[in-house]
Amino acid sequence: MERSLEEIQEELKKVLKKKRYSHTVGVRYTAQAMAMCFGEDIEKAGYAGMLHDCAKYLTDEEMLLECKKRRIVCSDTEKLRPSLLHAKLGACYARDIYGIEDDKILSAIRWHTTGKPGMSNFEKIVFIADYIEPGRKIIPGMEEIRRAAFCNLDEAMFLILENTLSYLDDTSGSRRDTIDAYTEDAYDFYKELRRRRKGA
Repeated sequence: MERSLEEIQEELKKVLKKKRYSHTVGVRYTAQAMAMCFGEDIEKAGYAGMLHDCAKYLTDEEMLLECKKRRIVCSDTEKLRPSLLHAKLGACYARDIYGIEDDKILSAIRWHTTGKPGMSNFEKIVFIADYIEPGRKIIPGMEEIRRAAFCNLDEAMFLILENTLSYLDDTSGSRRDTIDAYTEDAYDFYKELRRRRKGA
């Protein structure tokens, strides 16, 4: 990488709100710790964790405009919940603004919010680190997820996706309108993996 993690961290400190910046640093170090645990590239995990929310400072309207300008296709769900777009946009910003060319890092940023079926271990690590970093408030199931995060990535994925869908069901009337299709597909995928694992 041409730019050091510390340089990027200092730049993000200038654009992100204090709470978001603290979260970002937390994800960086959690992702790096998980990378050590599972034999993934520690430095790349740091970059992906540090940059996962690099577009999060934009308003919903700004995200929609940026996506239009960059010809990023937005789903109906993303148009209803533009905050979901920060992952797609973040991957573009990581490449175009922060000079990240590594596809592994860019893909982890792209999928850190919705997830998808069949994620790589590196993608799972960034997705999970975003959910469990130390600054996150304790919610039901968090302790179990944090334990799973360093033992079984697929189990942690299932638990997070289950929690996410349950939360969105409780806070919104219609799942169809508010939940990204990739999240539902990811949940089904990791639920089936779990069923096979438990049945084995």
